[in-house]
Amino acid sequence: MSTYLGMPAFPEAAAVSTRDTRLRGNLRHATHTIRAKRAAAVAEMADWQQLRAAGAAAKDDTLRHLDTYLEQLETAVTTAGGTVHWAADAEEANRIVAGLVRATGETEVVKVKSMATQEIGLNEALEAEGIRAYETDLAELIVQLGDDLPSHILVPAIHRNRGEIRDIFTGEMAAWGRPAPEGLSDRPAELAEAARLHLREKFLRAKVGISGANFMVAETGTLVVLESEGNGRMCLTLPETLISVVGIEKVVPTWRDLEVFMQLLPRSSTAERMNPYTTMWTGTTDGDGPRDFHLVLLDNGRTDTLADQVGRQALRCIRCSACLNVCPVYERAGGHAYGSPYPGPIGAILTPQLRGTASALDASLPYASSLCGACYEVCPVAIDIPEVLVHLRQRVVEGGTYTVRGTRTVIRPAKGHAAERAAMRAARWTFQRPRALGAVQRLATRTRRIQPRRLPVGPGKAWGLTRDLPAVPEKSFREWWQERGKGAGE
Repeated sequence: MSTYLGMPAFPEAAAVSTRDTRLRGNLRHATHTIRAKRAAAVAEMADWQQLRAAGAAAKDDTLRHLDTYLEQLETAVTTAGGTVHWAADAEEANRIVAGLVRATGETEVVKVKSMATQEIGLNEALEAEGIRAYETDLAELIVQLGDDLPSHILVPAIHRNRGEIRDIFTGEMAAWGRPAPEGLSDRPAELAEAARLHLREKFLRAKVGISGANFMVAETGTLVVLESEGNGRMCLTLPETLISVVGIEKVVPTWRDLEVFMQLLPRSSTAERMNPYTTMWTGTTDGDGPRDFHLVLLDNGRTDTLADQVGRQALRCIRCSACLNVCPVYERAGGHAYGSPYPGPIGAILTPQLRGTASALDASLPYASSLCGACYEVCPVAIDIPEVLVHLRQRVVEGGTYTVRGTRTVIRPAKGHAAERAAMRAARWTFQRPRALGAVQRLATRTRRIQPRRLPVGPGKAWGLTRDLPAVPEKSFREWWQERGKGAGE
């Protein structure tokens, strides 16, 4: 499978993807369909806003005491017969998983759809160790067979239409196992049956399964996976060894907290009242399910994100993808332009925090938004994505990541952006002095006929290429108010 390494900054990638008319057609049809169904499912819940607030509060409380709940989770998982591993970054997580698979003597694994394993590039790391990972989610299978990249959190192959999927199946399935049936059409039922037959032999043969988890319940050490096809259930129950790679923010304190998210997630993601397949497991049980269970708790930038009082909102995310389906930027640019397993609005705030803003790609993501606010309106845990986007834009302008020193958050300023900072200082000086502001306004109105509509040269050229300058009115508000007062006899 391809990787996101070396991808260009968002504006450059989006300039290419927005010209792909077939891609835009696929995205428009899919996102509009999903958003309409979600809106209908949410409208059935009279207490939706209360549920939303409860989910946000539960997540915030958990994040404030994350260390306590993670230690509680570790104790519960260990008591139930599982083994817990801690991974500070992607490299360590990949090394742990590869070592666990090698210890079984196996060279193949089956995988449940997992954002965390995409984030760390686990498939590629296993391949480098001579271990082949088979994706079993239908959309992930399409992406893997097509040597492609996921472009959506919920529907990774949303950028493909049925004809393209048929061509991928007929051309590539044989190289990965059972070939596609002869005369395969693009009917959804036939495509699903071809995938089912192809995957069944892998389910029955695999000795090692790899998953993520939607939630982890600290009080019992229970892991929870929600999915719609049943492939996850096969991966989680049939293998002898199960390895779950989960971000540390996925923990919830109690089953009572879990109940809130079990209502929020299905309606926000697949527009269903109840999730079709919900698999829960606690450690190991003799004669039932895997004999060995390993939980790899992944940090990979999450602790740094947690230290940011504004940006930590992103760690509330339950990966429903509702924000992608309403985002006008995502709909036109597609998921690949974000250069991350996390595309769309949530990716624009999560990726720069997990990876930092040192690269041109990551520094461009906070600007991949019109700040329309639609993402915040649909987020089931009330993440104020526009607020975080603006916050991260400040980080990019200031030129560096946040450094926490005790209780203070310190920004290391950038050497560049001198012109912008000088302009802001001048504006501040002017706004603090009414007479100076009045003089500037009078000058602007007197010269309005000769003022350009754009900034063609100088530091504002890049900004001006895509924006017209606002028209200057004939008189300032202050002048208008003074004239109005005189006319009214005041």
